[in-house]
Order: sequence, then C-alpha cells, then structure tokens
Amino acid sequence: MKDRWPAGAAGSAASTLYDVARVAGVSTATVSRVVHGQGAVRAATRQRVLDAIEALGYVPDGAAQSLAQRRKEVIGLVAVESRGPETDVERESFLFIEDVLRGVERPLGDLGWSVLVSLLREPVLHDAYQRIRKVSAKVDGMVIVEGIIGPEHLAQLAGRLPVALVAAYPEGLRADAVGVDNRSGTRAVVSHMIEVHGKSRLFYVGGPAQAPDAVERRSAFLQAAAAYPGASVAGLFEGRFAAVSGQHAVREILAGVPARLPDAIICGNDQMAIGAIRELQASGVRVPADVGVVGFDDIPLSALLATPLTTVRQPARLLGLRACSLLLQRIIDPARPPLVERLPAELVIRESCGCHPGR
Repeated sequence: MKDRWPAGAAGSAASTLYDVARVAGVSTATVSRVVHGQGAVRAATRQRVLDAIEALGYVPDGAAQSLAQRRKEVIGLVAVESRGPETDVERESFLFIEDVLRGVERPLGDLGWSVLVSLLREPVLHDAYQRIRKVSAKVDGMVIVEGIIGPEHLAQLAGRLPVALVAAYPEGLRADAVGVDNRSGTRAVVSHMIEVHGKSRLFYVGGPAQAPDAVERRSAFLQAAAAYPGASVAGLFEGRFAAVSGQHAVREILAGVPARLPDAIICGNDQMAIGAIRELQASGVRVPADVGVVGFDDIPLSALLATPLTTVRQPARLLGLRACSLLLQRIIDPARPPLVERLPAELVIRESCGCHPGR
C-alpha cells in the first residue's frame, strides 16, 4: 500500500485532514464527509479517501489533544482466535484477525496508545461476556470482532464504555460498526463461476451461524445462485471458518450416495477453501480441472498455494483502522450518532476457479 503514495506520505506521525485531502486529491470537505458518514460521496472518491486514511494512519484533527485527558491510553481488541482444531493453516498463516489488529494499531501508534488483545476460543464463548467485562475495566474503549456476544450484552457493554464493532451490525446499539460488503463480493464470485466457467452445480461451505459475516455470505450465495435459472445448489455445509471445515465438507460430498461432485465449491472464507482443496487433492480430485474452489478474505497464504486461490478480498487492515478511528472519535464525543461503514469487496482472480495464470 505504501508505494502507492508520494514519498513521506505514509507513516506520518501527525497526519491531518489536509494531508488526507492532498493525497486523495479531494477537498477537505469531502474527507470530512467520508470520515463522519455525512452526505453523498461517489464510491470511487470514497475509496480514494479511505485508501489515503489507511496509508496515513489518519486520526481526525484534534483527537490527540482530546484523547490525552485522563485516559488509560489503552484500547481493547476482542476476537475469536479459533473455531476448530488448528491445522498448520491456522498455526502458521497470517490470518484475518492478525491483519485487523495491525489496522487497529496504526492510529494508536501515532497517539502513543496501546492495544490489549483478548482472543477467545470457541469452547469458552459462553463465558465471553464475563471475559469482555474484565477487559473493559482496563481500557478506554473496545473493538469487538464478529459481535461475539448477543445484542443485550453488547448494549450493556456499550452503556459502560465506547464500543466499535468489526463484522457485526446490531441495530439500535450506540456503537459504530465497520464491515465489508459481503453481498457484492459473494455475488461477484458466484457470477464468475457461472458466467465465465459455466459452473451450474454449486456447493456452499459457510461459516458458523453466530458469525454475522457468515450469515450474510450464505444468504447472498443463495440469492445469487437463484438469479441464474440454470444453476442449482448442490449442497450446503455449515463450517467453523477453519480449514478442517473445508475438509469435512469435501468428505461429506465424497460420501454421498451416489457420490457426485459439484462443479464448484464456494467457501465462506479462505481457510475453509484451503481445507477443501487439500481434501480434494488427497482424494485424487483435481482442482480446478474436476472441481473449481473459491474463498473469501484473501489471506496472504491464498496466493502461495500450489493452485493459487481465487477469492474475494476484504480490506482487513482497513477494517481495523476504521473501527479504531471511529472508536477514538466516540471516546471524544460519546453522543455522536452511530456510524455503520461498508467497505468494498474485490474479486481476486487466480487459478483455483479455472482461470489461467495472468488472466
């Protein structure tokens, strides 16, 4: 990202509204509308502003002075570490939450603040609220990924301190939320498989029902597939956003009577897609010659596979940066109306769908 900007732009310790406007090539009024979610801004212009904000690590003008008053100078980040048995993918890969963390750290570094990270494992999610309450006593605000706790507990927490959500969008809550446009990203990958590759029997491997992104992507998949009269849903599998889920989904497909492969397996995240590819190849099924496989997230490992993964890129680092920036604004002004941001998703064409290299 840094090499897209003029020398000296990225990493400035005191970036201003004017710096963002200069780098994005827009007026300061336009930057202000994007930052505060006010007024109409064209999608391409908004994206340029968001890119500049990410590159500069911008915190709104006056934030540093206001935030310096009687604060702990610590932000909490709470997320799910793993939802299933770890494979080498989970242990060694640079995963979604790690990129979100880097985004959160960006504006905090300019302020000299710290981030307190609490990663929950699924077996202890029933104790999540108690864990989060303990963290809340040590921080000035919290970034919570995927909601983790229900609307009632979130409302109680937001009544105690400022809260920003990543990939969760509860209505009526005084908290800001930032997420990716799951629907457009999922539609893009379904359309690509049907229109470009002629795939008609689509099998979907989704994430857990308690994850808002998983729910949206599954719904978007069903709507997108239904829009093509010649397409059919060959099956649905509810996974755990872990590589092992992709493996189990493929085993379920191969154990069918009669065993009939779908034309394509569309996965709700990259880890499940990687697990699916490994299980298919271990069973002698060729990817993409026999079955196309696609993912969602675009974690770095996706491009390094023997058959590079076609996927939907979501800007995880920018998700963290925007959530943290909105949280800092709410710490300054708790009465500010809540803001929900949807960042664009981008289809990334590689080889696992059936495209040739360089397409």
